[in-house]
This record gives sequence, C-alpha cells and structure tokens, in this order.
Amino acid sequence: MNYRDWLQQVIYKIINPVIRGMIKIGITPNFITTTGLLLNIAAAALLVYAGMHEPGNLAYVGWGGGVILFAGLFDMMDGRVARLGNMSSTFGALYDSVLDRYSELITLFGIFYYLILTGYQWGSIIAFVALIGSLMVSYVRARAEGLGLECKVGFMQRPERVVLTSLGALFCGIFSGCELFDPMLILIVPLAIIAILANLTAFVRLAHCYKLLNK
Repeated sequence: MNYRDWLQQVIYKIINPVIRGMIKIGITPNFITTTGLLLNIAAAALLVYAGMHEPGNLAYVGWGGGVILFAGLFDMMDGRVARLGNMSSTFGALYDSVLDRYSELITLFGIFYYLILTGYQWGSIIAFVALIGSLMVSYVRARAEGLGLECKVGFMQRPERVVLTSLGALFCGIFSGCELFDPMLILIVPLAIIAILANLTAFVRLAHCYKLLNK
C-alpha cells in the first residue's frame, strides 16, 4: 500500500460517520460535488476581491486557502457517499470529474489574478504554468483511458495539488506579519512546485502511454 492509499484509508475512517449521516438524511453525491465547486468559486471570488480592494491584507489569502482546503474534503466525500450509499452511476463519475476540473482551474485562476493585481507578475506566471500542468495531468489520463489505457502514474495528482495550493494560501495568511522574508513566497513556492511536478507528471504519463502502445 502506497502513502496515498494509506492516508486515504485513515481519512475514510475519520469521515465515515459523517458520510453515513449524510446518506441517512438523503444527501446525494452530486449535491456534495456541486457544493465543493461552489466553495471553490467562493475562494476564488475572495482572492479576486482581496486583489481589487485589499491588496495588502494577506488575511484574505489565508481565508481563501482555508476555504479551498475545506472544499477538498467534499472531493473525497462525494465518492464515498456514492459507494457507501450505493448511489454510484456513470453520469455521477463524469459529473464529478468535470466539476473537479472546474474547481481546480477556478481556484488557480483566482490566485493567478490576485498575483497580477498585487504586482507579482512573475508569481502570476508561475500560477498560470501550474494551471496548465494541472489541466494536462487530467487531460493525458482522460485521453489515455479513452484509448483503453490505464494511466495513473506520476506524483503530482489532484490531492497533492489541492493540499499544496490550499496550505500555501492558508499559511501565507497566517504568517502575513513575517519580516524575515516576503510572506507571499509561502504561496508562490508551492505553486512553483506544482508548476514543475504537474507538467512533469503529464510528460511521465505520456511516456507511460507510449510504452504501453509500443509493447
């Protein structure tokens, strides 16, 4: 069992009582997925508002990170509700995948736009490259699976990207008063890690598919 599977099982044990409660009151997986998207839109809107009206107040960035992290829980709960509640469906799986892509791209856009508004042009470029990598990781897998290939290799998958993005923003807000260095680096450095590793993951997946198709 790799670290991702082990961590996932630990989280499932923690949230399973909540999941069963959701099933009892009739909450559906698609409702949870939609709620996660709305939370990510709210986080992006908070960042855009901060960039336009409160550019020097990093507390907004921290709150945005907290909302993104909270929304990430919904990404885990929808699939769990579907499985435990016997509500899995082909459309539900498609709906979840599509809204996950929207959620991630919207939050990265919010960060990208915030960095532009606050004068961090180089940081905004990093955020945009991270956005490209995030999109391509998912696209290569989807395209490969459309060709009948299994393609789950690579490190920087969605859970890692969400955790890095949300914690970077959250701690940027928490340590906004830091005088040793620019606290915006706490947000930008994780984005740089995503930008590098997500795009690398996309190419690793491409190479993996090449090997499968040329056996």
